[in-house]
Formats: sequence, structure tokens, C-alpha cells
Amino acid sequence: MYQRILVPVEHSPYDDVILDHVRKLARTCNDASIVLIHVADGWAARNINQLDLRESEEMRSDREYIEGIAESLERDGYRAEAILAGGDPAKEIAACAQRENCDLIAMATHGHRGLSDVLRGSVASELRHISMLPVLMVRGLPHLHAAPAGPRPAQ
Repeated sequence: MYQRILVPVEHSPYDDVILDHVRKLARTCNDASIVLIHVADGWAARNINQLDLRESEEMRSDREYIEGIAESLERDGYRAEAILAGGDPAKEIAACAQRENCDLIAMATHGHRGLSDVLRGSVASELRHISMLPVLMVRGLPHLHAAPAGPRPAQ
């Protein structure tokens, strides 16, 4: 069914929700590979190429975080890659999905409604309008998930 699943992570407890779901989905799909992406969207991340800036401390932290998740997945027998991008999250996720030949985007959503979406914007909502790939949205309730998204101890 799916061979490459793109999973946007945001360096928050919501990552646990989608990673738990994608672990099961990848196994069900004959061990589909998992491509993790985090889109840094601060000022430095959005302008790093145009202004020839160095990677910010926040971006270094994000890189360590996403690479730690990929290493954890690999220790558990999954094929995983980590990509750190900068810019507009929905556009970067859609572009990455195409570039990496993914056939599904799976992401956690916060379940904001109304004014909260207007004020914060909704990456999930924008992404489903611009991507030609299927987008699986799993509503996040991070307090119900005990497993951390970051690196897991080796067993």
C-alpha cells in the first residue's frame, strides 16, 4: 500500500501521537520507510539561505531532536530518514513529500477550531489544500501517550 510515509514532527508531545500511529502503519505496509521532517519557521530558518546565515541554536536543537527520533526508529527495525527544513511549514512539507517520493503524509493535529485556527493558522488545513498526496491526520491527545517521541533507550 504505502512505501514511503512523510511524518512532520514539531518538537512537541504531539509527535508521540503520530509516531505511535505511524509505527503500526509502517509495519502493516510491509515495513514502509519513514521520512521525518521538521520545519523550523523562525526568522533565522526562513532567511538562512538568502542571508547566508549560520544554523541557529534552535535549528541545531531541532536537528538533534529529529535525528534522535530517526535513530530510535532504526534501532526498532524501521527504515527512517530525518530532514530539517526552514520556511513555511505547509509548503516545505508538500515540497519534501514530492522530492522524497513519499506516497502518504501522516501528521498529528491539535484540534484547534475557529478563532484559534485564525490566530495560529493550521498547517494541516493548508497542507491538505496544496498537497496532491493523501494526508492522514491523527488528532493528538499527547497527555494520553506515555512514550516520548525522542530517542528511546536501546533494549
